[in-house]
Amino acid sequence: MAEDISKILNKYRKKLGEHIDEDTEGQVIHDDNFSRQYLQFRQEALSEKETAYEKLCNASEKILKFSPSQKERVELEGAIDTAHMNITPDGAASFAAIISFLLILFGFLFAALQFALTGSIGSVFPPLLLLVLGLISSLVLKKIPLYLSVQWRLKASNQMVLCILYIVIYMRHTSNLENAIKFTADHIQPPLSLDLRKIFWDIETRKYSTIKESLDNYLLTWRKTNLEFVTAFHLIEASLYESTEGRRQELLDKAIDTILNGTYDKMMHYAQNLKAPITTLYMLGVILPVLGLVVIPLVGALLDGLFQWYHIAFIYNLVLPIILFVVGYNALLKRPTGYGASGFAEKVLKPKFDPTILVIFIFLFFAVIGFSPLIISFLEPESVVETGAFGELFNFIEFNNALLGPFGLGALILSFAIPFGLALALSFYFSSRSRKIIKIRDETRRLEAELSSALFQLGNSIGDGIPAEVAFSKVADTLSGTPTGNFFAIIDSNIRKLGFSVRKAIFDPKMGAILSYPSPLTESSMEVLIESSRKGPKIVSQSLITISQYLESIHRVNERLKDLLAEIVSSMKSQIAFLTPAIAGIVVGVSSMIVAIIINLQQKMAQLQAEVGSEGITSGVQTLTQLFSIQGIIPTYYFQIVVGVFLIELTLILTIIQNGIENGDDKIMEQHLLGKNLFRSALIYILIAGIVSVIFTLLSGSIMQVGI
Repeated sequence: MAEDISKILNKYRKKLGEHIDEDTEGQVIHDDNFSRQYLQFRQEALSEKETAYEKLCNASEKILKFSPSQKERVELEGAIDTAHMNITPDGAASFAAIISFLLILFGFLFAALQFALTGSIGSVFPPLLLLVLGLISSLVLKKIPLYLSVQWRLKASNQMVLCILYIVIYMRHTSNLENAIKFTADHIQPPLSLDLRKIFWDIETRKYSTIKESLDNYLLTWRKTNLEFVTAFHLIEASLYESTEGRRQELLDKAIDTILNGTYDKMMHYAQNLKAPITTLYMLGVILPVLGLVVIPLVGALLDGLFQWYHIAFIYNLVLPIILFVVGYNALLKRPTGYGASGFAEKVLKPKFDPTILVIFIFLFFAVIGFSPLIISFLEPESVVETGAFGELFNFIEFNNALLGPFGLGALILSFAIPFGLALALSFYFSSRSRKIIKIRDETRRLEAELSSALFQLGNSIGDGIPAEVAFSKVADTLSGTPTGNFFAIIDSNIRKLGFSVRKAIFDPKMGAILSYPSPLTESSMEVLIESSRKGPKIVSQSLITISQYLESIHRVNERLKDLLAEIVSSMKSQIAFLTPAIAGIVVGVSSMIVAIIINLQQKMAQLQAEVGSEGITSGVQTLTQLFSIQGIIPTYYFQIVVGVFLIELTLILTIIQNGIENGDDKIMEQHLLGKNLFRSALIYILIAGIVSVIFTLLSGSIMQVGI
């Protein structure tokens, strides 16, 4: 009986040879290290932040269990399953409830402590802030799984084109869906690789009995958000039932066209829909807040101390930056790409130097200079330093047995050290992490631009019967002097001089060519080449030509996207480079003049009242001076620090958004731009603010010389 089965297999193997993987005889690969280590793979793939969140949710559920409503439970269960989180809806609700309760409790305790120590509640701002944060957190923290699932979907969608490409390329030579999915899961990065492993995990745990049932259930989660991905997978499934080879190949090609066209349409819609949110972000988050800073000194004086500098700091240094970052980051998350991350790129482009300690020392040095007026005032309260036309250096004013200020120009000039030190420290941090690898990144980008034509030539050479080892040398000579030519030359050198195999010549951890040009596109293309080379030169040629067409389509879409977004990117660059720091500098200068005039006016009135008495002062002048309370005036010293820190936060956020729109998820370029923009923006701001403040201080002094 065994001999009869063997004869039958040998008889039909010749007829079905190219449809059956000779290594596995067309059977599903049951690799214990693949599906049964899903939990370990999940733990390694997920970020540390998500893992910490899971621990907090699980601990909260044990301490005090809260249950969400039925509608919220259904939403949370779907989000938790999508993001592969090890929590329950009750855990997410319990975490939100406990944090909200603690914030509200701290607010009441703070108010009670103030009353116990002073006999009055005092400032209502801290307890009111904690109360508001507690109410907001009860609504926001409960929805963290929803936010994480959206982020997971968007990251996974960036790898869908490559996923379909891998599956199609594998199924060109082996019509086996199980093996194609396993091959794809082994060669793409998380998060989509984790989803593909989960398909096998659900079969292992008996949740589904066949790969088709598990796959179809997984595709249901993408039906509303990425229909082209679902359609492409169904076309691949349909190819399994075709009786002719031509029709089977046609359906596989149609699957690639479907996912590519879907990505192209998404990018076009993204570019069309981005202009309105970015314009709104400018007006409500940048232009209006910066211009609103002009009236803040007057508002503080008119409200008689109800509006202090720390209220401005809370709004401008905390609330506004968070809102701007959330709005901008949500816009970036929707930016589609055609490929995911690269394991080799993350290793090679990882910074070799951690400047954190040095950065802290840089900031502390300038912070001591910036806070020196407060330090000197604390050590020597009676110290007075006159500077002639510029008045007192620090100019603290005694009011109701308390020192108000500093109001002097010297204190304002010294306060510039705080935002400058912060900008310099951050600029040094980002520059030191990107300086040595930005050249590698630029060369890699040039390689990606040329890779499409190079792979087409390589595929044609291998299709003509030239071995892959020889084809690399031939194409390297043709493209000599280009990044692609250099990349192929390194591969050829490793093969000829070191005796490496093609895989080792490309991916060797010490000598591999990919180390010189780390790129997700290059890495994926070479993986496909090596895998398809096991099936013969014809399959290699078809695979490389398919990848060439894919790269050309992705490049064309990216260039079109840059063209549509050119106006937005140009506007953001001008805002970061000059307009925002210049406006902020002028605002600080105007504020210094307003404060100086009010202070001088109050001092003149006090002198005049001492000389002639209150009866000799006209009612109009008295009314004018009574409108502006010294106690309510916000010192330009504090005001400048708030504005300077806000400018740095604004530069950080706008640079991240600009880089994300223009370059996608390019962390190296993001760090390079941050290092450059932070220092330049801070320098322009300080120069303009310093010059305008000096000029306006002299101007206000000359105005007050006229007298009342």
